[in-house]
Amino acid sequence: MSKDFDIGGLFKQAQELHGRLANAQEELAARTVEASAGGGMVTATVNGKLELVSIRIEPRLLESPDVEMLQDLIVAAVNEAIRAAQRLLADEMGKLTGGLGIKLPGMS
Repeated sequence: MSKDFDIGGLFKQAQELHGRLANAQEELAARTVEASAGGGMVTATVNGKLELVSIRIEPRLLESPDVEMLQDLIVAAVNEAIRAAQRLLADEMGKLTGGLGIKLPGMS
């Protein structure tokens, strides 16, 4: 009951998958996601490399600033934006890997 095993074909498929993953990671790095806290008072934008690219604070929040609340809102918005970016990456990579269970750096 021996079956022919095509190691060359398997290697070629692995190389193709690696190329598709690299291209997808590059494309995803340019995409951004936003998340807000405090009813939109603070909005964070994170890219596909999980880097914070912008933070927007509603100007009226600064009129009579509550520093502790502002800090909490910034942390909440940034953390939610990072989670949204991680979900985006996981979803897109899952489409490419077809459920192979491959984990990429920076993705939980």
